[in-house]
Amino acid sequence: MKTKAEKTAAYIVETVAPIFNKNGYAATSISDLTQATGLTKGAIYGNFKNKEELAIASFKFMVKRLMKELVQHMNQSDSPIEKLLLISDFYRNYYRYTNKMGGCPILNIGVDANHQNSLLLEKVRIIIQRIQDQLASIIEEGIEIGEISTEINAMYTAKRIDTMIQGAIFMAYTMDDDFYIQDTMNQIDKMINTELRA
Repeated sequence: MKTKAEKTAAYIVETVAPIFNKNGYAATSISDLTQATGLTKGAIYGNFKNKEELAIASFKFMVKRLMKELVQHMNQSDSPIEKLLLISDFYRNYYRYTNKMGGCPILNIGVDANHQNSLLLEKVRIIIQRIQDQLASIIEEGIEIGEISTEINAMYTAKRIDTMIQGAIFMAYTMDDDFYIQDTMNQIDKMINTELRA
């Protein structure tokens, strides 16, 4: 059971995460945070030592929520090739899904933190590395069981897929057009079916 302090901290993170995600670290003021939570500056900083710590907790919260959804979607199949197709299927709805959250947290915070907050940027890089490692593991498993061609370099392909996804998300949000995601997912599916399949 959570303590009162833990409940307050969780409430703060859940409430301010979309604000940090939408506005970015530098553009989010303490008055934005007090207004959203209905708490005083003292109450917020009684739970977090500074704005940076709160921004990191908020980023982790948003990413955890997204990754939980992605993993659940991916786990509908045990087949590595099907898992890869389920990943692209998940991202087909990503634009609509993340719009309600103020955009993609990895993209938003990554761009915002670059040249501004090295600690926050490092957290984004860790998440990207984890995603690419996970993709590479699925590809490696596919190679081992004979579903994916032995000619495939797992990490190279993982980075390529992730780059295509992140680029599509960037374009969809910049142009306010879901076409970029839908078209890129079609290209990824084509790549999985023609280049990766053994």
